[in-house]
Amino acid sequence: MSQTLRLAEQLIARPSITPDDAGCMDLILAQLKPLGFVCEEIYSGPESFRVRNLWAHRSGSSGKTLAFAGHTDVVPTGPLDQWSSDPFTPTHRDGKLFGRGTSDMKTSIAAMVVAVQEFVAANAHPALGLAFLLTSDEEGPAVDGTVIVCDLLKQRGHAPDYCIVGEPTSVQRTGDMIKNGRRGTMSGKLTVKGIQGHIAYPHLAKNPIHSAAPALAELVGIEWDQGNDFFQPTSWQISNIHGGTGASNVIPGQVVIDFNFRFCTESTPENLQQRLTEVLHQHGLDFDLQWTIGGLPFLTTPGTLVDVVQQAIRQHTGIETQLSTTGGTSDGRFIAQICPQVIELGPPNATIHKINEHVAMPDIEPLKNIYREVLQLLDHACKPEPN
Repeated sequence: MSQTLRLAEQLIARPSITPDDAGCMDLILAQLKPLGFVCEEIYSGPESFRVRNLWAHRSGSSGKTLAFAGHTDVVPTGPLDQWSSDPFTPTHRDGKLFGRGTSDMKTSIAAMVVAVQEFVAANAHPALGLAFLLTSDEEGPAVDGTVIVCDLLKQRGHAPDYCIVGEPTSVQRTGDMIKNGRRGTMSGKLTVKGIQGHIAYPHLAKNPIHSAAPALAELVGIEWDQGNDFFQPTSWQISNIHGGTGASNVIPGQVVIDFNFRFCTESTPENLQQRLTEVLHQHGLDFDLQWTIGGLPFLTTPGTLVDVVQQAIRQHTGIETQLSTTGGTSDGRFIAQICPQVIELGPPNATIHKINEHVAMPDIEPLKNIYREVLQLLDHACKPEPN
């Protein structure tokens, strides 16, 4: 059994349902401290939702640092009787490793740790500094996790120069896709007000659903932007509509509409808010509107980090990786506010959050090798040119 697989199984065996780290970081600390990492644990959140964060750093001679980032928490298992094996008992079957967190993202964390161990063993005094930024609050509200550590690092002026987030980005094989950016996310809660009344006397009431419908139809048809070479166009989607008393003979007094923007770098939160609000006013609606910005878009254009990651993937898999900004949000949105180059690279994501989550055994060791090769290439790039 490889060291990567052994550590992955040890992590998977810990039922770290968000925000409970369940001892995962203790395992990681035991691996990092002997390598000379200075480890700082940062706790955040109320006692009922205590989040454990880790910032571990090992200096290099160049002053440049690469951080590996990830999360030890996992989503709930769902119905246990639908799993083919216990989700927190790592199980080998049909050439795959089964268990909650196998793909999202304990295999990545194990691969990162072992890659660093092998790199340090071969480079006792590297030019490249190394760091780990881990949290147990990524699958939850994500307000006491990575963002807390990033704010602290920003205050100290200790931000990394490069970051690899271990999110499961691949599709068919490890390395066939990496994320070099993500769209922003912004949600709104729109309350359109009317006048409640008897459904047989509509002239004595005002139906807010009827009032809102033409505005919603217009919003659905708007082209918010056309995207660009890296991002698909911004999208606007309604997620929930709540209206009515439950009775069939009552016109409701209000309707509440939840919606979300997934937006690219061609749009800003302020511009999207303004355009949407203008439509509501044009339709004469009486409304309240609350906004929540979940994260800004970020993009790492081809350069040092993207280039070495592509080279490492090519060397260890023969794959020409695809750059992508699709999918949901990740903690990369927080890290990108303090780190100029952020990419995401992990195993295939087809089973994340599903019953019988798994990762194919042949996807595990190449991931570790890619991470290690990235360290070697960046370390070489950080060394001064010989005279």
